[in-house]
Amino acid sequence: MANIKSAIKRVQVAERNRLRNKAYKSAVRTLMKNCFAAVDALAASPSDEAKQEAQTRLNTAYSKIDKAVKRGVLHANNGAHKKARLAAAFKKAQA
Repeated sequence: MANIKSAIKRVQVAERNRLRNKAYKSAVRTLMKNCFAAVDALAASPSDEAKQEAQTRLNTAYSKIDKAVKRGVLHANNGAHKKARLAAAFKKAQA
């Protein structure tokens, strides 16, 4: 353990940030998983309500990814990659 006051504070700040980052990443993964599930349901039985549900989950996932990028939890390119994967899956299910 660190002895210097500034080093002790850095350890505390790093731990706080680690937990915050972990929460964001977990939420992003969960929302992406939900979105992929909705897209699979849309592909299995294309209906207006299935499309609406998939679109809603897509928007929610986009929002959380954008917030994670804005807060520095995810790199901008990583966020763009995740959003592109979601969009491609949604577009494929619609076709």
